[in-house]
Amino acid sequence: MVTARRGAAALLAGVLTVGALTSCAGKNQVPSIGYGVDAVIASYNGGSALGANGGAAAVFSRVLTGFFYTGPDGQPVADTDTGTAKEVPGEAQTIQYRLNPDGVYSDGAPTACDDLVLTWAARSGRFTKAGPGGPVPMFEAASTSGYSDIERVDCQPGSKDATVVFRPGRKYVNWKTLFTAAELMPAHVVATAVKAPNVVAPLQSGDQATVEKIAEFWNNGWKLTPGKIDPSVLPSSGPYRVESFSDKDGLVLVKNERWWGNAAKTPRIVVWPKNFDLKSKIESKSVGVIDIGAGSFGDIGLGGFSKENQPGRGAEQLVLATGGVFGSVDARRAFALCVPRQALFDKLGHPGYTVKSGLGSGPLNSRVQQQDSIYYPATTGAADRYKGGDAGAASQAAQSSGLKGQTVRIGYVKPDERRAATVAMITESCQAAGITVVDAGAPDFTAAQLTEGKVDAVLAGTASMPGPSGSLTGNEATAALRTGQGLNFGRFGNGRYDAIADQLAAEQDSGTTLNLLTEQENLLWSEMPSVPLFAEPRTVAFGDGLKNGVTSPTRAGAGWNMDRWVLER
Repeated sequence: MVTARRGAAALLAGVLTVGALTSCAGKNQVPSIGYGVDAVIASYNGGSALGANGGAAAVFSRVLTGFFYTGPDGQPVADTDTGTAKEVPGEAQTIQYRLNPDGVYSDGAPTACDDLVLTWAARSGRFTKAGPGGPVPMFEAASTSGYSDIERVDCQPGSKDATVVFRPGRKYVNWKTLFTAAELMPAHVVATAVKAPNVVAPLQSGDQATVEKIAEFWNNGWKLTPGKIDPSVLPSSGPYRVESFSDKDGLVLVKNERWWGNAAKTPRIVVWPKNFDLKSKIESKSVGVIDIGAGSFGDIGLGGFSKENQPGRGAEQLVLATGGVFGSVDARRAFALCVPRQALFDKLGHPGYTVKSGLGSGPLNSRVQQQDSIYYPATTGAADRYKGGDAGAASQAAQSSGLKGQTVRIGYVKPDERRAATVAMITESCQAAGITVVDAGAPDFTAAQLTEGKVDAVLAGTASMPGPSGSLTGNEATAALRTGQGLNFGRFGNGRYDAIADQLAAEQDSGTTLNLLTEQENLLWSEMPSVPLFAEPRTVAFGDGLKNGVTSPTRAGAGWNMDRWVLER
């Protein structure tokens, strides 16, 4: 794990509840730091749709390590404490993974290639069971991106070595996004739960009955309910481990004494997610590191903190249903015409900063590309029609599409003052087109309510995530529009989009990439599965005295290097 070099601030008196440690500089080191982040913790399993959407990467990246983690610029960074991953020559794309010989979980079980087999199997999409309309995936995976291209994982149960071989003729450019932090799950826990010697044998042989049991645990065995967790199924492979999780005390992470790498510098981190009255935790100075959507909690007092607002790699957007009032593409286009995208950016999209080019420089005109991509300016022209504010065009489109007189319910996780203001501006703008917009935000809102038909749109970040989202590779953004993917809560499906995404995942020619991206952007602005608004602005703040705090406006959040945090007073 690389050491963060940029120091910033720390914790105030509200977290000084444990005796201090004396540092060599003569100051006292606080042994417990509160981390307030607007994720909504739902599962330990960051590879599941539930865990990924809840923000597992922002909370558990230093609890469940992987061969790579998401760095502060959104890039995959190698974590050699976990092991090494090397592409080796061969007719088919082949990656050799070697786990650290000293690697051991906090419960004493050695890390093993079994973990890679489980992760691949769960994310591959190849294991199905009978469903009402035909076969359905056994595993409720966030996405199958990259994993579905893997032909096999060669692994002897208990070994530290694994060879991953991709399908013939298939090259996955972003292979460093596989088997990553918060997504490489402990296979030995599953084997114990299903009463099998290991998971490798049944997954390799296709033992249907046992695989169904494995999938059942993978889907549900790692769900996290405050006050009802079982630490025995939550072993850590990182510098921190989960000690407890409750409404009163938050998610408590403590130093993992079995960790073989550099020890965590602070013995205890207390995570306060968005749905744990995070605003009051901030106001009572119970946190020393803050990572939230800019403006989401209004004018909170941050005296004693070093604060920075910056554009994130997550796309603030409206994810639309593809049924109900938005069952027709004409209705989705009509709604997009009345969404005041330019006005929303002007008022809410760049609080406290102005960027002339690149990330955060204007309304976001793509769902899958970053604004600082070299391809972005040349491929996003189709968005020009949808700047918003043309009441006449929106009204005419609403009338012809049947959306006029209909009600659109927009859901998001409350409290969130910026998103409430966003819905209010959309309500006013769309009212002129004869479309009624209702604020359906709620503290217990989940993106799954879009799939269930309880709302018509979700206001959130990339892949409908309520908190930190986005990465440089854009894997989650692409997957969230792929047919049948777990993060595709709007259930959009388009065969041509899927084919383009597949080709782009392996494409290395810049000219072909430009052509494909242009076609992809035109298709998405035509089909309108979502309405991108702007690069989500993030507020990251470090309390005075906290060292090694580094902002990361990505899916990993400020907690990407929490094991390096030191608070001195």
